[in-house]
Amino acid sequence: MAATLCLPPGGSRTVMVLMSGSNFNGSYWDFGYEPQTYNFRRAMNAAGYATLVVDRLGNGDSTHPESLTLTATGTAQDLHDIVQAARQGLDGSAPFDKVVTVGHSLTSGTSVMEATSFHDVDGILLTGYSHAVNVPETLSVIATYHSSADDPEFAGRGLDPGYLTSRPGTRMHDFFDPGDVDPAVLAMDEQNKEVFSLTEYPDGMLSTLPGMSNFITAPVFIVVGGRDRMLCGIDYATCANSATLQAEEAPFFAPEARLRTFVLPGSGHAVNLARNTTDYQAAVVDWLNSTVGN
Repeated sequence: MAATLCLPPGGSRTVMVLMSGSNFNGSYWDFGYEPQTYNFRRAMNAAGYATLVVDRLGNGDSTHPESLTLTATGTAQDLHDIVQAARQGLDGSAPFDKVVTVGHSLTSGTSVMEATSFHDVDGILLTGYSHAVNVPETLSVIATYHSSADDPEFAGRGLDPGYLTSRPGTRMHDFFDPGDVDPAVLAMDEQNKEVFSLTEYPDGMLSTLPGMSNFITAPVFIVVGGRDRMLCGIDYATCANSATLQAEEAPFFAPEARLRTFVLPGSGHAVNLARNTTDYQAAVVDWLNSTVGN
């Protein structure tokens, strides 16, 4: 797996392990356009936290095995291995005392799976994740995928036909709210789009069903865009504000999780790329400072 470690000036005893969702790669966390606004990795480093941006297998700069071999369960095991490696020291850096896993969409589910299986992290940031999945809307997004072999962005790269990607021009509808995205951000997002395998979805979606997340024993922070069509239930009622999301999610977590939630108003699924994403970055830093520490 490909990964990039970034340390803040003076170092940090806490590292955030960042994995992107199925339609994105590491550039989602390390966005190149107007980084002072949209670059989550940079914001966390500025707040004093180390970051490790990881492309899971079949994603970004990591190797691409046969698509049918990819599962969320396998990625959860990989994430566990990374957490353990971080505590031993990465890329010549000193061992980290604390590790926070950070996921988006599919990899938020992976973080839940890792945390409930191994109980070895100090905090879990789940973005683009909730238990109020709007199934019809989610299926309508999946219907916009096609084989990467049929996409001009990936044709000729030698990927097997089981690797999928979003059809050109569909990401606005799937991952953004039209009133909350800079056209230049949308263009770069389209340029950075990624491949994935549907075999990663079945076990990954289990994390959004009642039961699994109740076994998490580390602090949890959930962030959802207020206009996320896949995760906000009917009429976006679940994501009306942070309090409504808290009320919806609280039954799915044990007291040990010390659950906190945040709704980014107006944002679609890609909260890192919303116009007001710095509000979400500030909320994450506040949670880290009060819960985990650097």
